[in-house]
Amino acid sequence: MPLLDVRNLTIELDTPHGKVRALEKVSLTLNAGEIHGLVGESGSGRSLLARAILGIPGPNWTITADRMMWDGNNLMAMSSKERRNLMGSDMAMIFQDPSGSLDPSQTVGSQLMQAMPKNPKAYFWQKHKHAKLTAQKWLHKVGIKNPQKVMSSYAWELSEGECQKVMIAMAIANQPRLLIADEPTNSMELSTQAQIFRLLSQLNQLQNVSILIISHELETLAQWCDHLSVLYCGQVMESGPTDELINQPYHPYTKALLDNMPDYSGIEAHKAIMPTLPGSAPALQHLPIGCRLGPRCPEAQKKCVNQPSLSHSRDRYFACHFPYHGETTNDDPTA
Repeated sequence: MPLLDVRNLTIELDTPHGKVRALEKVSLTLNAGEIHGLVGESGSGRSLLARAILGIPGPNWTITADRMMWDGNNLMAMSSKERRNLMGSDMAMIFQDPSGSLDPSQTVGSQLMQAMPKNPKAYFWQKHKHAKLTAQKWLHKVGIKNPQKVMSSYAWELSEGECQKVMIAMAIANQPRLLIADEPTNSMELSTQAQIFRLLSQLNQLQNVSILIISHELETLAQWCDHLSVLYCGQVMESGPTDELINQPYHPYTKALLDNMPDYSGIEAHKAIMPTLPGSAPALQHLPIGCRLGPRCPEAQKKCVNQPSLSHSRDRYFACHFPYHGETTNDDPTA
């Protein structure tokens, strides 16, 4: 049984222009101990999916789903209190805006200690000292060189990269079963990015923490993730094991992402124009009918005005009328 099973999740937003579907029939399966990557352009709905899983929707959201299960329990049937308790123990998230997610009126140390689980073996006069030392240990693990100074600082006194590291420490200190990382290495230098991904990999291997990583960097996700899901404009284009998806993409959008990755082995001319898909992602108020990639897709045909259903071939899932490699497709049996 999968740890997280989401089927046909749709999120509608109330806007001045009427209701728009920011996510449409998105499915996601995450097994225990798996690292799953969500890749897509900005505005593809990756963060909306993460917030829907955690149970922190916006005031203008309408969420519907055929199935939304967590370890055999129906998330859609849980109360707000039950969802908050679940988020405080079994689920955690590293938010994309770290400085905006921290309380500016409290020190970083006090917020970190509040997020950490209490030590039941410590005497009451030792609990504060023990929590402080443990918080410093987690800050050191995520790459903060002076944890004592950061502990006594406020969020507005720290850089964006330091706030991001503090958010990562708060998320992993509780040792959740599922960690959702929304652009976890944003605003960080390359050496620190590698350190953070190694830390997440250690959590996954040593403590069996399932991780859902959200990023637009396909090259990075391909290195660390077991499975990948490709989103475009609120729809799942393709999903499957990382190695198979990278080596043999079925969907034209996935192939375009791979073809347009920078090639560092060759010598490019100065200010050479990199290959891209024509056009740009549509606004939510002007979404095309059928497949949302249709106006930009190099393989688009008349049939693409009808939205393709999620099809599968072995352990690969994709939504395309004309997939590459001529694979035999069937409708998703688990929907």
